[in-house]
Amino acid sequence: MTATQSKLHLLDVTLRDGSHSMKHAFTEEQVRAVARGLDKAGVEFFEVSHGDGLGGSSLQYGLSAVDEMELIAAAAEECKQAKISVLLLPGIGIQENLEEAVQAGAKMVRVATHVTEADVAKQHIELGRKLGLKTVGFLMMAHMAPVEKLVEQAKLFESYGAEIVYATDSAGALLPHETRERISALRQHLSCEIGFHGHNNLSLAMANTLAAIEAGATYIDGSLRCLGAGSGNTQTEVMVAVLDRLGYRTDIALYPIMDVANQVVAKFMPRPQEITGGSLIMGYSGVYSSFLLHTQAAAEKFNVDERDILIELGRRQAVGGQEDLIVEVASMLAKNR
Repeated sequence: MTATQSKLHLLDVTLRDGSHSMKHAFTEEQVRAVARGLDKAGVEFFEVSHGDGLGGSSLQYGLSAVDEMELIAAAAEECKQAKISVLLLPGIGIQENLEEAVQAGAKMVRVATHVTEADVAKQHIELGRKLGLKTVGFLMMAHMAPVEKLVEQAKLFESYGAEIVYATDSAGALLPHETRERISALRQHLSCEIGFHGHNNLSLAMANTLAAIEAGATYIDGSLRCLGAGSGNTQTEVMVAVLDRLGYRTDIALYPIMDVANQVVAKFMPRPQEITGGSLIMGYSGVYSSFLLHTQAAAEKFNVDERDILIELGRRQAVGGQEDLIVEVASMLAKNR
């Protein structure tokens, strides 16, 4: 398939992945402004929820400043054509959370598990289909499993009813040839559509996204101004421009998507999404991108180097849900010093 024959579905995650960078403190006014801009630009789907998905507001993951259902409803009210997606991690979000999200206006659910744990999501995928949602399987930390295991787990998602299966580079650790290998294998062995979600901790989010598209991914994620965990995601407005240059169809208007990025999101970002020492080490050692702010807080508390914490977390192969390890490792480093 040539580029000019291809239609790509670009899903924006600013209002979900960006929640990590915002310390889960989005206001309703910010969400409405971003939603209006994304809708006007022609974005088909965008995600709204706590950074760790429905039900994620907690002491462990970070408390939301505004109830996520209020934010979902506010975003939905602003949309004339765009559809709201939500993220659901089994064990964090529950059935009632998803049902409430549907009432608030959600039209898609992405059920996310660690790359080796798709089997915990069967009932959640089935519920998504039952509720009439576009239902997606989201395999996180895709760099942590061999290609064969990734395919095995993706097949489980498809068997449960997932209409799209994502390979998710949660740590921003994949290199382009590794992304291409994974997406090609999924394309070869699955009949459903394939998606890719990248992080920019090694400055490779765009390169990995292009590799994924070339290998057969038709759903791709981005965030405005890269607002997301770690060093953020593939930059939505840049991706629109690049894909247009390459001849792919996204049906997203370049000037309007640039406007919401630069006139709305840029004004409330707490910091530029640069590749700092901590986020670079995340990509290098394969650590979950949402650990960054937690690690920086622990490094300051225990007066240790955040990079040492992240290297040790990578050695232990820590995954999302093990945020308690951050303080444990920081404490251990302080004692050993």
